[in-house]
Amino acid sequence: MTEVLSNLDYMALEEAHSSGVYAKRALTIVRGEGAYVWDAEGNRYIDCVGGQGAANIGHAHPKVVEAIRAQAGVLLSCPELFYNDQRALLLQKLTALAQMPRAYLCNSGAEAVEAALKFARFATGRTHIVATMRGFHGRTMGALSATWEPKYREPFAPLVPNYTHIPYNDLAAAETAITDQTAAVLVEVVQGEGGVRPAEGDYLRGVQALCRERGALFITDEVQTGFGRTGRLFAHQHYGLSPDLMPVAKSIAGGMPFGACLISERVGKLQPAIHGTTFGGNPLGCAAALAALDVMVEEDLAGRAAVLGGFLLERLGDLPQRFRAQVREVRGLGLLFGIELRGKVAPVLKALQSKGVLALPAGLNVLRLLPPLVIGQADLEQVASAIEAVLAEMGAAE
Repeated sequence: MTEVLSNLDYMALEEAHSSGVYAKRALTIVRGEGAYVWDAEGNRYIDCVGGQGAANIGHAHPKVVEAIRAQAGVLLSCPELFYNDQRALLLQKLTALAQMPRAYLCNSGAEAVEAALKFARFATGRTHIVATMRGFHGRTMGALSATWEPKYREPFAPLVPNYTHIPYNDLAAAETAITDQTAAVLVEVVQGEGGVRPAEGDYLRGVQALCRERGALFITDEVQTGFGRTGRLFAHQHYGLSPDLMPVAKSIAGGMPFGACLISERVGKLQPAIHGTTFGGNPLGCAAALAALDVMVEEDLAGRAAVLGGFLLERLGDLPQRFRAQVREVRGLGLLFGIELRGKVAPVLKALQSKGVLALPAGLNVLRLLPPLVIGQADLEQVASAIEAVLAEMGAAE
């Protein structure tokens, strides 16, 4: 039987033996259900971290739990040297939902981005990649080269060469940067880590048109925005886009580590041995993903995110007027929600935690909310009230 320890004991064990690359909060999460998590002392929290976007269908969804249990007793590992029943069914379902004919299966968002970058260079025979300022695409070397934030990049320089970063939502800059040597343009439909900044539809359509005109591939990074988060199954569907490559991950398998890169007809079928992974497309993850995708469709989580996101935007949209000294702007799409503060977000996150709400930063001064899409309106009202209370208390203390 596993020994049950206190919150502080678990924290001490992790501090003694973990790598040190994570700045952790003083909280030990031991259980989750739906939109809630519990700590080692039994305290319940409304989870607006949502596994950093990996818990769209909620924690421990019964259909995913059952799929994992059933598959775990049959077959866990089967590399793509062989065909597999669960993998075949997942590929059929995923490509149909994405309306893209092929997919490369992997284990994470960064891996999915790496695959997209490699496939773009292989398919075009070019090496130049255009990405955007404030964009975040992962921490592996290719994805990191596309990521903008200097604190992530500078310790590992020199990175992969031939990357250009341009201002987001600036079509003129894209027109200058995309040339006949550009393999791909990599863009987020909503910049998550970069401050919850939605793109303008005309900008995205314009970038796609420039890619078509100049022979570059158009990559929409949907690692965080995919699977219902923004009110559509994929965020690019808001704007009628047709990406050539689309990295996805996070909620694809209900919380299991899993990712994919969707591949359009313009890219086509790739050659054997140009890329690969041991665990990508493993039967356990595929079974979980099949169940998770069913949940998303059957429960219309994208529609739910659209309605609840609209509620939250209306509920908190006047924060810049009511708390002028503390709030600069409120923005988002669906249940990818950000509140830009005039000061640092860390004290707000700590105060919210004391009120039973867990949330995320997006940079130094943006409060980001990524609740499971199964969250109820009453819980979102409680989150909104907690945010207002924290802002009021901090304003009174100034």
